[in-house]
Amino acid sequence: MRIVRFALQGRMGYGILAGEKISVLWETPYDGLQNTTGEIMSLPEVTLLAPCEPSKIVAVGLNYKDHAKEIGASLPEEPLLFMKPSTSVIGPDEDIAYPAMSKRVDYEAELAVVIGKPCHQVMETAAKDYILGYTAINDVTARDLQQKDGQWTRAKSFDTFAPLGPWIETEISDPDNLTVEAYLNGKRCQHSTTGNLIFGVFKLVSFISQIMTLLPGDVIATGTPAGIGPMQPGDVVEVRVEGIGRLRNRLVAEETH
Repeated sequence: MRIVRFALQGRMGYGILAGEKISVLWETPYDGLQNTTGEIMSLPEVTLLAPCEPSKIVAVGLNYKDHAKEIGASLPEEPLLFMKPSTSVIGPDEDIAYPAMSKRVDYEAELAVVIGKPCHQVMETAAKDYILGYTAINDVTARDLQQKDGQWTRAKSFDTFAPLGPWIETEISDPDNLTVEAYLNGKRCQHSTTGNLIFGVFKLVSFISQIMTLLPGDVIATGTPAGIGPMQPGDVVEVRVEGIGRLRNRLVAEETH
């Protein structure tokens, strides 16, 4: 099942996507996926928004074996966590803004986990029950600022630095066996599988829930594989995750005031 969040003529809502038809939900998907209004919309007539509105994005650094090898880093003993603010979220086909204070902005293709109900101190064996579904995320990073600062908050937190979408897929049976790719202007730059994750999806949900309560709509960005690289204004970047779809965004120069 694919869950979308849409806008049409000033109205926003959630729906269930089947083919190109959207069955509109009364409220949010966290209130139940059976509560539809009976109204049907056509996919081409709506604008797809980021499929959820997270209170926070909890991201995992250095979580692919091939990426660790790429940068010559040893494998972490525990998940390395950082956060991206809700203000960094944009949806499919929205523009990523290249901040004026950065000299290098990178793409990072990732599988994203969307939480479906309050999640606090859950066991790894129960983690699946707290997941609504999965989507794609581009963990856009100002690489020069990340290296300059040492800690990652500034480099990861600019507005537009967390494209999400195109929808939430609820029927992925094995999130630790999916192909993850990035394409820059049509050329494949990243290609790996979540089988290379150092810490798998259910381990991450459990580990993070021991630290903070995850709320419905919150997102876990599970890490990026080898092949990260820079983008320039005018570039089009596409994140593809097997079983989910394609998340496409364009990079533009930041408007200055």
